Amino acid sequence: MRSNPLDVVAAIGLAIGGAFGLAGTFVASAELREALWTIDGVALVVATALLTMKYQRLGNDCVAAGFLTFLAGESLLLAGNAAGLEASVPTYVGGISLWAAALVMVSAPKTFAVWMRLTALVAAGLFVVSAGMILRGTPLLPTSAPLPAAGYPFLVLTFAGWIWTLVKTER
Repeated sequence: MRSNPLDVVAAIGLAIGGAFGLAGTFVASAELREALWTIDGVALVVATALLTMKYQRLGNDCVAAGFLTFLAGESLLLAGNAAGLEASVPTYVGGISLWAAALVMVSAPKTFAVWMRLTALVAAGLFVVSAGMILRGTPLLPTSAPLPAAGYPFLVLTFAGWIWTLVKTER
């Protein structure tokens, strides 16, 4: 059985989001980082909008609401992106907080494989800790290491699992 074309679009959006998001974290040029993160953000908004609809139609309200929450968080990140790293911190805190909530919501039901749910929960935990540190006054930027940067690989691994789930062929 072939994958639904919208599932393929969502998978491509997740792949672009993961690749461009990670790339943007490691480039030195502010302009290039903002461009990469804008592409990443738009791709993830499209992907999570499609995933919201997919899981809503399947009757999996918690997963659908999780993808919708991720979309809201990613929209906040997009809104602050062009302001630069320092100026984007308030929208960044809101965005990663919503990411964390979304990852927990998507992972709570047994919809996805255990390893995907675990990578999502690790990413969520790292984002919650990062947001808490920023709110307590720690001067963290979206590119700071070890936090919040340590959460991004777990997020991208989760995306890889979601992509695999979307494009695998039914037997």
